[in-house]
Amino acid sequence: MKVLTFCHSSGFSSSLPGLVVYFITVYVHKLEPAQFQVVGPDHPVTAIVGEEIVLPCHLSPRMSAEKMEVTWFRSQISPFVHRYGDGKDQYELQMPEYQRRTELLKDGLINGSVALRIFSIRPSDEGQYHCLVLDGIFYEEALLDLKVAASGSAPRIFVEDYQDGGIRVVCRSAGWYPEPEVLWRDHKGQPLPSSSLTNSQEASRLYKTETSIILTENANQNLSCLVRNTRLSLEKESLFYISDPFFPRVNPWMVALSVILVVLLGSFALSAYLFKIKEKHAAELRWRRFVAPIEEGKVNILSMFSSHLM
Repeated sequence: MKVLTFCHSSGFSSSLPGLVVYFITVYVHKLEPAQFQVVGPDHPVTAIVGEEIVLPCHLSPRMSAEKMEVTWFRSQISPFVHRYGDGKDQYELQMPEYQRRTELLKDGLINGSVALRIFSIRPSDEGQYHCLVLDGIFYEEALLDLKVAASGSAPRIFVEDYQDGGIRVVCRSAGWYPEPEVLWRDHKGQPLPSSSLTNSQEASRLYKTETSIILTENANQNLSCLVRNTRLSLEKESLFYISDPFFPRVNPWMVALSVILVVLLGSFALSAYLFKIKEKHAAELRWRRFVAPIEEGKVNILSMFSSHLM
C-alpha cells in the first residue's frame, strides 16, 4: 500500500517503475493473508452541529498501530481529512475545511485504536469516511457513515394580519438540520392543516422554517406549533391561545345604524338632485319671462318700420 505514497510524489506517479511497484504491491497484497482487519461501527454515527465527535476505528486483532500509517479520508485519499505516519500527524495535504479541526487519539494507538476526533461539527461534515491503515505493504480499511444533526430554536408564534375572514397566525423557527418536520396541533394533539409551509437553507446550511394557519372565531383557538428533528427524535413545541377580542365582531345595532345612514344619505342626495333640477327649471322660466317683452317690442318696431317704408 506504500504505492499510495508514491502516487503523490512529483515526477514519479506517471513513471513505469511506479506502475510496476503498484501492481506488484497489489498482487502481493491479494496473495498474502491480511495481518489485521480494520473495523468500524456497523451503524451510522450521529454528530451535533457545533460540538465534537469521535469516529471510532480499530485493528482486529488488537495490536499496536504506533508505527503504522493511518489515513482518514472522504471520497479520495488525497487531500485527506487526517493522516498520521512516522509517529506524527501530517498536515501537508489536509483538506482546507478540516484544518485545525481534527485530532487522532494517539493514546489508543498502542491498543490498536485509530479513532479520529473532529471539532466544531458542521453540516458539510456529513457523509462517508474511510479509515485506512497501512503497515508496510499491507493495508486494510473500514467505512464509516457520519450523520449530522442540529436542534433549532423553540418555535415563535405571531399574529400577522386578518385574512379570509379570520386571523393569520405564523410560526417561525431556525437552526435545524436536517430539514425538520413542522405541524400545527389542536389542544387534543390532533394535527391541523396549515395554509402555507416554507423551509429554506441558510448560508450555514441550517434550515429555517415558517408555517401559517388561518384561525376563525368558530375554530379552535387553543393550539400549538411543533418542530421535530426525526434524526435526533427531538421536538420543540410552543403553545398559543388567541382570545375572542382579536376577532372582529358584528353588532346588529351597528348594522341597523349603518343601513339607516345609507338610506338617509341616499335620500339627501336624491333631494338635492331634485332641488337642483327644480331650480334650473325656475331659472329658465324667469329668463323667458324677462326676454319675452323685449322680443315683442322688437317685433312691433320692425312692423312699424316696414309700414312706413310702404
